Amino acid sequence: MRAIWKGAIAFGLVNVPVKVYSATEDHDISLHQVHDADGGRIRYQRRCEICGEVVDYAHIDKAYDDGERTVVLSKEDFDALPVERSREIDVVEFVPSEQIDPIMFERAYYLEPDSKSTKAYALLRRTLEETDRTAIVKFALRQKTRLAALRVRGDVLMIQTLLWDDEVREASFPALDERVRISQKELDMSAALVESFEADFDPSQFTDEYQEQLRELIEAKLEQGDALDTDATFGESEEGEGGGEVLDLMEALRRSVEKSRGGGSSGSKASAKSSAKGSSPKSASGSSAAKPSSSKKATERKKAPSKKASDDKKPATTKAAAKKSSSRKSA
Repeated sequence: MRAIWKGAIAFGLVNVPVKVYSATEDHDISLHQVHDADGGRIRYQRRCEICGEVVDYAHIDKAYDDGERTVVLSKEDFDALPVERSREIDVVEFVPSEQIDPIMFERAYYLEPDSKSTKAYALLRRTLEETDRTAIVKFALRQKTRLAALRVRGDVLMIQTLLWDDEVREASFPALDERVRISQKELDMSAALVESFEADFDPSQFTDEYQEQLRELIEAKLEQGDALDTDATFGESEEGEGGGEVLDLMEALRRSVEKSRGGGSSGSKASAKSSAKGSSPKSASGSSAAKPSSSKKATERKKAPSKKASDDKKPATTKAAAKKSSSRKSA
């Protein structure tokens, strides 16, 4: 990784020199635009509308237009701003971590100690861990004043830039003002559906299917050219089950629970992930495994007879096919 900024965390009278690194990266396949008639590359040019010349970035300034007057701002003007010259990440306050609404989170950056001694860095990290607080900080980066949350991830300090309050829109939907009556039976059925999908979140279990299929398409076209048969590559598309059938909410919930418990497509994925996690040492020693709730135990006892009964009805070939399908999904 390459550092994009250097500065210091100002923590009272304590300064913690740090280097800043981008914590995330884009995994999307890079594509460019071409002319559909001959495949020629499409180019965009920065052309001056007065002289008609193509202008390099080095000779481009910015301007503000209020409708009547235009003010041109050069790079030197921006560099002269006092905030832009500051190389400090100022700690403004320490707040309970749960008070920060996730909707405000923007870009994430790692902070690396930038001094021979890491004691001040370790002290701040330890303080945040033991107080369960997040530091709200302000700093200037790339011609913008940033508000950010300074927190701990593993053994590394990181900052996550926050949106300003006026950048978060208020949700105002008239439909939500209508009073809706929800029965206890609907709540119970919905809770059962949630329980059937319960799992511990593991981001490594999820993949970007669109990018995988796009890469597969590119590789296939490299081999076969324009003669590529997409149906042969990806299989013929199938219409969803019951696509035209209109169900009431209760019936939809009931069918969803049955499908999940009976090994439907969504349920199989959830059970495969749960079984994979259950076999890992981490899950075996986790708090959820050590302290199952009484309601969950009761639910498992209720489920056991029906599962056994359904297994007895299935022929051996169906069981083998289901096992083979599950192993493929787990792989």
